Amino acid sequence: MPAARRRIAVVTGSRADYGLLREVMRRLRAADDVDLQVVVCGMHLAPKFGSTWRAIEADGFAISARVDFDLGEDSAAAVARSTGVGTIGFAAALPGLAPDIVVLLGDRYEIAAAAVAATILNYPIAHIHGGEITAGAFDDAFRHAITKMACLHFVAAEPYRQRVIQMGEDPACVFNVGAPGLDQASSAAGTGRQAALDSLKVAGPYLLVTLHPTTARPGADAPTAAAMLGALARIKDRAIVFTGVNADPGNGAIEGAIRDFVDAHGDRARLFTSLGSERYWLALSHADAVIGNSSSGIVEAPAVATPSVNIGERQQGRLRAASIIDCAIDEAEIFAAVRRILDGGFRPDPSVVPPYGRGGASARIADMLARIDLSRAFPKRFRDLPRG
Repeated sequence: MPAARRRIAVVTGSRADYGLLREVMRRLRAADDVDLQVVVCGMHLAPKFGSTWRAIEADGFAISARVDFDLGEDSAAAVARSTGVGTIGFAAALPGLAPDIVVLLGDRYEIAAAAVAATILNYPIAHIHGGEITAGAFDDAFRHAITKMACLHFVAAEPYRQRVIQMGEDPACVFNVGAPGLDQASSAAGTGRQAALDSLKVAGPYLLVTLHPTTARPGADAPTAAAMLGALARIKDRAIVFTGVNADPGNGAIEGAIRDFVDAHGDRARLFTSLGSERYWLALSHADAVIGNSSSGIVEAPAVATPSVNIGERQQGRLRAASIIDCAIDEAEIFAAVRRILDGGFRPDPSVVPPYGRGGASARIADMLARIDLSRAFPKRFRDLPRG
């Protein structure tokens, strides 16, 4: 009698995490001994954020379940309520799938809601990108909470593996695999620059800009947007391509400021609610610089040797490549950093391997998810560190 196929439910809540998970999902779908279940939630289902569930179906994935978070408002109270709505939705959806493993990536409140439901329903959780620190966002707390609910851990660098072990996790269940999002880097970099310009509808060299709320310091959002946009207004020799703001509290004010900027600089500024994974990598690979406070400037941009200007504290605590310039929330400092890159004064060595590697994580993650002996990891027990 053939062995039962392992049911693996992969949860995705936004264009960002889907881009990181897509190659893992493709490999699981192709595995003979896996039944891939795709659970779509959060920003994917909201027209305001581009209804990006369509991109998942366009990639050939069947959506097994949808969990709506009711993302109509962007206040902290509304997001807290939405997290509860999402937990209820996952509690309803997961029993129908009866997964052997629930795969969660990152640190979003949508993913924390899935973790709470899966934990109470007694489904083992595999967590990707644990052990990291982003001191400028409440995502930091969610990430560590998900780690404590998960029994399998796929981390992006050795310091992160050590931190997860420090949190009481079994070293035998914590795997340093690298960052799965980097597995699309080589194909995008091999596509010509003109293809990027045509896709983005810009005539010449450009900057790629993404700014999200700094949820640990909400009062910083308006000054950050003003400082960044003030600096960009002074950069006259580049087009500016904005990607959409995420669903964190305070997103409306940032989006409004960006839309006003695009309206005022329509000859050289473009705003895309969602570029999609392939087009984003294409844009990232051929940008002269990445500007803002997204993790993509920290993790993905170094893999294609695109320099980054990281603004403020949102990504404080993540490992840094030499291709990143950190800036305070100050227009003059941001402008100087961008000009330093554009004028050739900042030339990091592209041969230096960045902290998150250059790819290969997706194959390692998919293989372990399909084949690992779950009885080794679940139910889990707290592991004390040796007393020295």
